[in-house]
Amino acid sequence: MPVWTPAAPAVAYERAARRDLRDQIARLERELARELAESFPRREPPRSGRSASSQAGPRLLTLGQLERIRDELADRVATLSGNPARERLEQMLLVPERHRWETVTSADLGDPGCRYWQVRPRLGLVGMLMGWWRVKISSGCPLSRLVPLTA
Repeated sequence: MPVWTPAAPAVAYERAARRDLRDQIARLERELARELAESFPRREPPRSGRSASSQAGPRLLTLGQLERIRDELADRVATLSGNPARERLEQMLLVPERHRWETVTSADLGDPGCRYWQVRPRLGLVGMLMGWWRVKISSGCPLSRLVPLTA
């Protein structure tokens, strides 16, 4: 019959540290997934080289590996959520009348393409006088050059 013996204090501390790091990693993964899901237009997650979490096969990670994974995830979340243009666009969409005539481009957001968002009055001069503002999204890139039709 096996006898239960209490874990050594160092093992108990390491177990608590592992649990804490795994909880932090799970929270950061949720934040990263939320940021990616909210980004518009759809974006690919930023690649950060080969990480400790990309090794194949089951394994028990050391505390150093868990800390590296946590730090990499924190950097990726900060990269996605730290864009001031994205925050400005969100504010423009929420309260357009406070951002009259402001424009945000895809380049400002770090996205490919030539789309832009601009706060404009509805119904032209009447909308401007009445305070009816909206965010208008461009239809995308214009043709770079007109191709003549030849017969």
